[in-house]
Amino acid sequence: MKRSKTWRSVQEKIDKSKAYPLNDALATLKELSYVKFDETVDLAVRLGVDPRKSDQAIRGSVVLPGGLGKDVRVVAFVGSDKVEEAKEAGADIIGDKDLVEEIKKGFLDFDSVVATPDMMGVVGVLGKILGPRGMMPNPKVGTVTTDIANAVAELKAGRVEFRTEKGGIIHVPVGKLSFDNTQLVDNVNAVMGKLKSMKPSAAKGEYFKKVVLSSTMGPGLQLEASELV
Repeated sequence: MKRSKTWRSVQEKIDKSKAYPLNDALATLKELSYVKFDETVDLAVRLGVDPRKSDQAIRGSVVLPGGLGKDVRVVAFVGSDKVEEAKEAGADIIGDKDLVEEIKKGFLDFDSVVATPDMMGVVGVLGKILGPRGMMPNPKVGTVTTDIANAVAELKAGRVEFRTEKGGIIHVPVGKLSFDNTQLVDNVNAVMGKLKSMKPSAAKGEYFKKVVLSSTMGPGLQLEASELV
């Protein structure tokens, strides 16, 4: 892949052998940003787990205290007894079978989906559509629940989901580059704290093998993991 001169210039300014303290990494990403849009800041964590083994696969969610910096559009699949609760919590779209049909026809103008347990028989047919987009409701991450109000409120506030991918890597957005450092530090620490609490007993040796912070168009900077937990 051919890279631009600007991209190559940015890469030359970073020390790839260095593990950066979090605040230094954030300052570096902001200093080296060269695009006109507000970049997303992403955290990638390589864990000392084998995700092929069910007792070491990690999946969960965490509410980012500093938010995500975006308006999250939430779909709620609920019965008539939960419509008002979902509406008051701020759900953008509320429906049941009719909404399933709309989504099957291509309607995807939303970011997250929640459902009550009794609606999963209806929502289940959307697995091939919502699953690859990371939006299929799942009780493990709190998006299949009877407490719809809390689920919607958390998603609106900046709850993110994560799961181990190939090689035991987890990718999580932690905010926007325009955020002040306090917001981003709080968000990174929230993710790291949640991952630490989920360490499988079967995982041996070093748990946080590598932690990298990056922005949409910026470089990936390795973080000093010991300072984050």
